[in-house]
Amino acid sequence: MAEPDRRTANGVREGWREGWPDEGGARRVLWGLRAYGFIVAMWVRSTMAYRTSFVIMLVVSFATTFLDFAAIVIMFSHVKELGGFSLPEVAFLYGTSNVAFGLADLLLGQAERIGRRVRDGTLDVLLTRPVPVLSQVAADRFALRRLGRICQGGLVLGWSLVRLDLDWSVGKVLLTVSMVLCGGAIFGCVFVLGGAFQFWAQDATEVQSAFTYGGTTMLQYPPTVFAEDLVRGVTFVVPLAFVNWLPALRVLGRDDPLGLPGWVDFAAPAVALLCCAVTGLAWRAGLRAYRSTGS
Repeated sequence: MAEPDRRTANGVREGWREGWPDEGGARRVLWGLRAYGFIVAMWVRSTMAYRTSFVIMLVVSFATTFLDFAAIVIMFSHVKELGGFSLPEVAFLYGTSNVAFGLADLLLGQAERIGRRVRDGTLDVLLTRPVPVLSQVAADRFALRRLGRICQGGLVLGWSLVRLDLDWSVGKVLLTVSMVLCGGAIFGCVFVLGGAFQFWAQDATEVQSAFTYGGTTMLQYPPTVFAEDLVRGVTFVVPLAFVNWLPALRVLGRDDPLGLPGWVDFAAPAVALLCCAVTGLAWRAGLRAYRSTGS
């Protein structure tokens, strides 16, 4: 018996075809990841067709992000400490923030383009394909040149680890790795949440950038240079402090300016999982609220 032509309220056919996995199950998630990989591979092959152009763009991306750290170095040529933090300590914050953000920007940064698709109606095309919309949006025009930010942040992080005089332990090593991975997940959630918000706002890219690009710039500096209300906001409202501030204070042996319990420094994985759950609900709500252009 042929499968019925199911349509949404706005007339767009849902992506139901032979081989479409069960909704809500692990198979759907795996299928979404597989489809994401296929689309990414396509864009990588396209990028590698022009290797010289790719290398130039990679170098430009590396150099552009390096200017941010150059500004910090120039700042330290006039002062010995910034908010009580030395240059290697600030470099540690800078490196963890940029690597985490770079991973999120590379893997999910295209979610900020969803507003344009909503406005011009091209989102309808994505809805007709038997692939999760988020996989298509995130992998669309996959920009391999964004590896430049990750490489630059990784070099600064490596330099800071060499210069820091710390008593390293297995716990501190795991906490540092967790900062990069969980921080990337948190930033990725912010990208997707911003994209979900654009289903209603349609043009909120600048608002989203304030929390993504603005957030990573803020996390490059010690929390002690900011007002306590701002630190509370990025801890309890938009949990960017869990990207690197709170765990980094534990690694560096610094006191928490908010006086939070010690276990909070290890809460980044739980916060990342909670953010993923909230993001998934918000994204599904945004898709349900979408109204086609009718074209």
